Formats: sequence, C-alpha cells, structure tokens
Amino acid sequence: MVLTPTTKRDLGFQAPDFNLLNPAKSSMQSLDLLKSSTATVIIFMCNHCPYVVHILDSLVSVSNDYMPKGIAFIGINSNDVSAYPDDSPEKMVDLINNYNLPFPYLFDETQKVAKAYHAACTPDLSIFDESMHCVYRGQFDDSRPGNSIPASGKDISMVLDTMLEGKKLNMIQKPSIGCNIKWK
Repeated sequence: MVLTPTTKRDLGFQAPDFNLLNPAKSSMQSLDLLKSSTATVIIFMCNHCPYVVHILDSLVSVSNDYMPKGIAFIGINSNDVSAYPDDSPEKMVDLINNYNLPFPYLFDETQKVAKAYHAACTPDLSIFDESMHCVYRGQFDDSRPGNSIPASGKDISMVLDTMLEGKKLNMIQKPSIGCNIKWK
C-alpha cells in the first residue's frame, strides 16, 4: 500500500460519462442512468483498502440518509484484480451483501474511468451538482484508521446539506487520503 492523496484538480469539471459493469446485477450501468438531478456522489473505492473499510459503515449510513433526499451515490472499483483478487467482481458482490450497500458499486475493468476522473486513491470522492459539474473533491471526514476519530461523513454531509439548502459552498476542501489505486 502506498498512502496517496486525492489528485488536486480545479472544481467545475464535467463528470466524464461511463458505462460499467454492476456485478450485483450482472449488467452494465451508465452515469446517465444513475446520476441525480440534485447531486451525485462518486466514490472510487475497493474491497480491501483499510481506508475504505474504515469508513464503510458510515458511508452506508450517510448514503441511506441522503438517497431519499434525491442524492445519488455511485461506487467504482478500478483496481487491477489480477494483482489484487480481493477486489474481483465476485468479491464486490460479497462486500455489497455484507455491508448492505444501498448504492451501485461498479467495476472499471479497463481503468479508463478512474483515469478520466483523475482518481488516485481509495477512497477518492467527488460530488457533482445537478449539471454534473464537480463542486467538491475531497475527504469523507477527518477519520483515518488508527487516529481514534470515528467515521461520520462530516465533510460530505456538510456539502450535501449546503447543496440541499440551495446555498453556495464556501468550505475548505481537504484531499482524501488512502491506498493508491492499483494500476495495471
């Protein structure tokens, strides 16, 4: 594991389109099908990363709170499964079932989607507005494995609450940090 931060990128970029395998449904799903007309959270994640596992329960809780408010959540696994078989589509289905993941968790086998989003780590989070322009690119919260801060999703919750209230975002965006994406 190489500890890696989110790649710095100017906000406002348009979400790149994709059509990826949803292993739980054995079908392809596109951004156009899954996005929300309110806000869309895209999180690059994987099954084995301790930084992802550390926030998973809280991520499920936060997504369960915000999905009924019209916010879409989409998880994407872009890791090289030949080198990291724990991130295989079959194991993704296990994770979905074990954590009762309420949102689609898609497999980016070619890693083209991760590259298009400039994803660098897991978790790597971006939030997009109704026009699919990026308004937030940063951490879930200040919690990390071993730092004794409970995972809460405080940072993304503040962004989503501000968006739902129709207010302008004026918060400092700290980069996420986690395991590097396992490139082929």
